[in-house]
Parts: sequence; structure tokens; C-alpha cells
Amino acid sequence: MSDRPSLAAVLDDLRAEHEDLRALVARTDLDLPVPAEPWDVRDTVSHLAGFDEEAAVAAARPEEFLAGLEEVVRDIDGFMQRKLDARRGLSRQELEADWRRCSDACLDAVAALAPGTKVPWYGPPMSPVSFATARLMEYWAHGQDVADAAGVERVPTDRLRHVCHLGVRTRGFSYAVRGLEPPPSEVRVELTAPSGATWTWGPEQAADRVTGSAHDFCLLVTQRRHRADTALVAEGAAADEWLGVAQCFAGPPGPGRAPGGAR
Repeated sequence: MSDRPSLAAVLDDLRAEHEDLRALVARTDLDLPVPAEPWDVRDTVSHLAGFDEEAAVAAARPEEFLAGLEEVVRDIDGFMQRKLDARRGLSRQELEADWRRCSDACLDAVAALAPGTKVPWYGPPMSPVSFATARLMEYWAHGQDVADAAGVERVPTDRLRHVCHLGVRTRGFSYAVRGLEPPPSEVRVELTAPSGATWTWGPEQAADRVTGSAHDFCLLVTQRRHRADTALVAEGAAADEWLGVAQCFAGPPGPGRAPGGAR
């Protein structure tokens, strides 16, 4: 899809994703375990708030972010744990207020970025639109963890288009993070949006194809469902192999979900 949305449009959708998850968290026990073991709902919120806080620094004060990046990368697990520990003693009201402060700071900082800016992060620097898209993916994916923990079915929206786009763009990364070379074959992706529209990526004449619902594709590339629990169809060896390794989030290869449901 060549018609990428504006930064303002992505930020509007990111804001909406924030609000939907906040509404779900407000009626969910913070101590409820989520499928991303050993986290609970509190940890999920703390993780999102902590990295919204980091995203605001990366966007508004990139020199400050870069000054601490090497140390963080050396012990990313310890860094993430400290973000969780810092919020463990907060009451629900305090945690929700901290979350609001951090997410608002992130949204404001990204909205102020000039076109052509490259935002540093825990991987290659990103354009403002790509940076906002990555935050939206994180919110949607961790929101799925909370929904699964609470036994809630979320109604998919066309905001999934952003997650789908990221899932397609990270095909090469899915291989690289495993020390593999992606096949040279291009893959055509045709997905049915929640609204019923068809979203496409890749050359129409490609022999390798992935088809199915946008929702299933997002669940797969964020590793919130096992491939066997989706109705995605792969035609061709390259497409089939990709669906076995697909990962649109930064970091080492994730364990994914076991077949048969969320956990």
C-alpha cells in the first residue's frame, strides 16, 4: 500500500488505541496474569507507560536518549524490569495517572516532530510516522494480552491497517533476528479489513501469496496467536516460511503462543 497515512492520522489512531485499552484496564483486576508470562495486567500497563516515557525522550530530546542507549542495550532485560519495579507500589489511581502522563508526553513529543526527522530507538532510527506506528502496534499487541487475560473479545477496527503494514515491512527483520537470510521471492499480501475492504501489499503477479483476515495477520505477526489458530493461507514456499517466523516487534525472537488459544 503506497498511500501511507499522515502523522496526524496515525497519532489519532494511536490515541484511540490508548483510550480503548485504558477503558479495558479500568474494569480489569491489575493482578490478573496475562499470557506474556510472568507479567500481570499491572506489569503490562507499567511496560507501556515506561516505554511511552522513553519514546517521549527519544522524540523530544534525542541526544539524551542516545547518551544512555548503549548501557540500556547491554542489559535490556534489567532495564525493562526496573520500569516494572518502579511502578509496583503505585495504587491503581496513581498508576493510571502515571500512564496518562507518559502517554500524553509521547503523543505530544511525536506530534511536534518535523517531517524528515529520524527518531532514535532500540533498533534503526525511524521516521515520525513509523515511530508512531510502532507505538500503536505495541499498544494493540499488549492490549490483546489484557483482553485474553480478562476473557474479553475485542472488536477489530481498521486501525489494524497500521499493524498489518508494519507486519509486512518487517518480513526481512523476522529472518535477520534469527540469523537467517530471507528468500529473494517477493510475497503478495491480500487481507480483508474489519470494514470489509481489501488491503494489499506486494506485486500483484507474485507467485508467493498470503491471504486472510487482517485481524488474523495482526495476531500472527505480533505473536499473539499460533499460526494454527488463524485462517491465514500461504501459497508458495517463501510465503509459507515467512508465516512460520513472522515478528513485527523489536528484540530477540519471541516464543509466541502455543497452539490452541491465547496461552
